[in-house]
Amino acid sequence: MKVPVTIYAEMTPNPKAMKFVGNLAVVSNGEAYEFNAASETENAPLAKVLFTFPFVKGVMLSQNFVTLIIVDHLEWSDVMMEVRDYLTNYLQAGQPIIDEEAMEAKTVLKEEQKENSGFSALPKPGQVRDIDKKIEHILKEYVSPAVENDGGAIAFESFEDGELKVKLSGACNGCPSSTQTLQYGVQNIFEKLLPQVTKVTAV
Repeated sequence: MKVPVTIYAEMTPNPKAMKFVGNLAVVSNGEAYEFNAASETENAPLAKVLFTFPFVKGVMLSQNFVTLIIVDHLEWSDVMMEVRDYLTNYLQAGQPIIDEEAMEAKTVLKEEQKENSGFSALPKPGQVRDIDKKIEHILKEYVSPAVENDGGAIAFESFEDGELKVKLSGACNGCPSSTQTLQYGVQNIFEKLLPQVTKVTAV
């Protein structure tokens, strides 16, 4: 017997982003995948169909939720019910969501291309530093849950000379309060748990 799919919408600190939370897994590997254009959705059928809505300009898929960003001239009150109903019907029908293996392979390929071009924000395999591991642990345990609660995601990019660079996606990308979140939220956590991090910036 199929369990009925339920979707509810949550406001986020970003007025242009809405988080749609479901009672089933959207992404099973714990990653967050962000798409800023339909051309990026080759391996993400759900994101592809969401971009067919003319008012959608950003999609993030993560765990049990979908975060959508809409165009500036529209309000969520105009389209929220339409999107929620569409997501409910799509997921209830068992339509494909995302090819996680293909997305992971694409991420690995991008990192290899960065390395071959002489630039890589991340250490090469086998060269991950202890401090990088500590940073990733703190981000995962203390920062990510709060960020995901707001419909976003945060990922480690690099750490050099006291400066931690992170990538913000979903509702956090372009959010008016994201700078304050980094300066007074994330930075405060690192000041207490890992004082070597003196500055946190988004890339």
